[in-house]
Amino acid sequence: MLTAIHVIESFNTWVGRAFGWCIVILTLSVSYEVFVRYVLNAPTVWVFDMMVQMYGALFLMAGPYALAQDGHVRADVVYRLIPVRWQARIDFVLYLLFFFPGMLALFWYGAEIAADSWRYQEVSWNSPARIQIYFFKTLIPVAGGLLIVQGISECMRCLIAIKTGSWVPRHEDVRETENLLAEADLRTIR
Repeated sequence: MLTAIHVIESFNTWVGRAFGWCIVILTLSVSYEVFVRYVLNAPTVWVFDMMVQMYGALFLMAGPYALAQDGHVRADVVYRLIPVRWQARIDFVLYLLFFFPGMLALFWYGAEIAADSWRYQEVSWNSPARIQIYFFKTLIPVAGGLLIVQGISECMRCLIAIKTGSWVPRHEDVRETENLLAEADLRTIR
């Protein structure tokens, strides 16, 4: 079970890193648009649509990554005070009752939306560029599928925690700057 957890987590981390490059593309496209609009006085019709699609792709594909890294916001005022076994039980039940039905709906209806979009070769009607959006709509069921797989991994993690009383450590990818600074301060004090 541990191998499956680490394989799923590693894959979703890799996907999150890959789609993280959308930020670079967004930054470059915004810079380009600002330059051509205000310096050359020649705004484009396609950059805005591209920026919306890049942001949407980043948002969709960051979900499985954030779940794999335990990076979602959690209201844990009471949760962190209860024993690990009970935390795992609560998480397991919440995954079954809320997470999986929502992600199955995202996957199922997203697949229908993407299939229709591919069938019609859908283009954006929000701008004069009329760029193709069926590629982007394909990411909806892909993100739903990756979230379902990561949710299965999280449920396996809960089962192990219920059994052992401790959480399986996660693969660390990135860490908050303030955590790194706090660790550096502790090393300096010692």
